Amino acid sequence: MLRLRFHGRGGQGVKVASRVLGTAAFLEGYYAQDFPLYGAERRGAPIAAFTRISEEPIMERGVISEPDIVIVMDKTLLYDPRIMPVSGLKKGGIVFINTPQSPEEARAEYKISGQIITLDITKICLDILERTILSSLAGAVASKIAGLREDSLKEAVEKVISEIVTDRVLIEKNIEASLYCFNAIPPVELKTAEVIQKGSGVITMPFETAGVSSPALNATGNTPLRRTGNWRVFRPVWNYDACTRCMICVARCPDGCILVNEDGFPYTDYDNCKGCLICVEECPTKTLEKIREVHAKKVIGK
Repeated sequence: MLRLRFHGRGGQGVKVASRVLGTAAFLEGYYAQDFPLYGAERRGAPIAAFTRISEEPIMERGVISEPDIVIVMDKTLLYDPRIMPVSGLKKGGIVFINTPQSPEEARAEYKISGQIITLDITKICLDILERTILSSLAGAVASKIAGLREDSLKEAVEKVISEIVTDRVLIEKNIEASLYCFNAIPPVELKTAEVIQKGSGVITMPFETAGVSSPALNATGNTPLRRTGNWRVFRPVWNYDACTRCMICVARCPDGCILVNEDGFPYTDYDNCKGCLICVEECPTKTLEKIREVHAKKVIGK
């Protein structure tokens, strides 16, 4: 059996990415299982999704704690000690990171062992889809690493995306972007003991007390530690020469991330701004423009 785990943020399409992979595997005749794991559905919140692929019926259930392949759709999660995207990766496993960095640069920065593959799928998504929903692209990357065929991926993307949107042009763009990513990933050999093969078997799950195995809402708030600005792809940038201090941006910001300085001018709290760019759209004088983030700021575990 092959076990894959996806990590990303709400709004990036993590759940759909795992569905694309599972559907592509199913279309090739494999048994497939895919499902997400998240709490409150909040844009920018960490989300995980899981896919199992096997030639025999899959008897396992629950989250995948020891994946063969990890797909990291947002590299800022690698800084979060509570998420730990690569935890449990099997020896010889593969980590894919959505980043413009080379595998060597990513290994040095994030201190990751195992095989690393990198590709800036955010840029590809912006170039082709003109948005930052990475679902079909991440599913394509996972399909290539898992050894699935291109035609299976194409059919899976069309099937899954057409269930979500009806715009034929957008569906075709998703297919184009996914195939681009599929072919951009070099052939790779998975070196773990787990591959798609017969004999998935039945596993025994240990008993855990309710305090361990059930969710609890008794922890203190962690917003100061988990800056929502980490999710941002674009940041709003001010041109104060044109600003009339009308404060429409302050009123329209859904997260209260636009403050006012001592001179009466608005400014952005970049630690918590998610980059929704509503302020850019609402500004009547076009004082604000969007600028692509190049490097994520490390704010967790300082």
